[in-house]
Amino acid sequence: VQLQAFGGGLVQAGDSLRLSCAASGRPFSTFTIGWIRQAPGKEREFVAAIGGSGYRYYADSVKGRFTISRDIAKNTVVLQMSSLKPEDTAVYYCAAKRTVVNGRVSEYEYWGQGTQVTVSS
Repeated sequence: VQLQAFGGGLVQAGDSLRLSCAASGRPFSTFTIGWIRQAPGKEREFVAAIGGSGYRYYADSVKGRFTISRDIAKNTVVLQMSSLKPEDTAVYYCAAKRTVVNGRVSEYEYWGQGTQVTVSS
């Protein structure tokens, strides 16, 4: 499966931003699609994921602020981010795996290019 993430940008703290991940190549609904981010000098960090059944899982740091959703017909997963904080600044990647929905970054098999999100204070 091929993945392409887009929608990043520069925003101020408290603003909202919408990231999209377009998938192609294999039936989209058979994969868990996740968003993982990486800040400068830090390891990749799980953000949110959605499974084929629609089950959603979030990192505690974004719970209540971020919402992940998908449009199977369009093969797209959206990460709606609100109440953004400077610590949300990172490169955001969308990724896919065939295992269950959880926060394990190492299980993701397919990765798209990242999109930069910068939140100024």
